[in-house]
Amino acid sequence: MATTPEDGMASLIKNLETKTGKSMADWIAIARSSGASKHKEMVEWLKTNHGLTFGYANQIAQRATAPDDAPEAGSDELVDAQFAGAKAAMRPLYDLLLDKVKALGPDVDISPKKTCVSFRRNKQFGLVQATGQRLDVGIMLKGTPPAGRLEQNPSTMVTHRVKVSSAAEIDMELMNWMRQAYDAC
Repeated sequence: MATTPEDGMASLIKNLETKTGKSMADWIAIARSSGASKHKEMVEWLKTNHGLTFGYANQIAQRATAPDDAPEAGSDELVDAQFAGAKAAMRPLYDLLLDKVKALGPDVDISPKKTCVSFRRNKQFGLVQATGQRLDVGIMLKGTPPAGRLEQNPSTMVTHRVKVSSAAEIDMELMNWMRQAYDAC
């Protein structure tokens, strides 16, 4: 059983080749030759014309529609891109938060994505996303009512959000919420 997103992706790619006899590179070439230019179109084309499940079709389409020089999922280049330009001033806050999240335990997995960085253990317990003036720290705290600066989050990836604009706001209160989320997964 995969314990990290990277292990899960490696398993998906291996299973794709086992089940279809074609590698991910083969499928990317097939998808690019479809004439579909948008992700959703490509997913539907792969499902309809090749009988692939959504999971396989989605991963193939993501790779087929990405620029050839796009950073690999999970890479430090994704973090650097998130904190470029107007968001560069938020990088020291991110680095401070990251150090404190890593201190929650040796099994914390840091998983950079295109627009956020996910914090995982057995599953995602938090994430951080930069805006021009703050970090939005998402926390998975099912059953915890919002209170004070612990807001209900409008997305489904995490249940709550804390807005962080200064190092002083990466405090014991925030880290206690992160600890609760970490311990729950």
